[in-house]
Amino acid sequence: QVQLVESGGGLVQAGGSLRLSCAASGIIFSSYNMGWYRQAPGKQRELVATFTRDGSTNYADSVKGRFTISRDNAKNAVYMQMNSLKPEDTAIYYCKAQLTTTSYWGQGTQVTVSS
Repeated sequence: QVQLVESGGGLVQAGGSLRLSCAASGIIFSSYNMGWYRQAPGKQRELVATFTRDGSTNYADSVKGRFTISRDNAKNAVYMQMNSLKPEDTAIYYCKAQLTTTSYWGQGTQVTVSS
């Protein structure tokens, strides 16, 4: 079955860094567009960054210049380096794999940024 497992979340002070990882299994990873989303308490889930199967990346304006998404098709993994973290980055971060109308989500990893 398909599994997406996120890791790397935690508690960090403002200005700090974290690196999130998402390990995928059960899919032909290189065929999928991958993305990171986040959901803060009381808010809707929002797009953070995507890395398409053809190598294109896209970022939410709020994280441009601070976050970097990458993927390793040999390891079936997608990563997100998060620098200069702000308290407003506090959320549960989810990994998503999408191929046309089929999508899969991980369980999420909590990121908490203290001021």
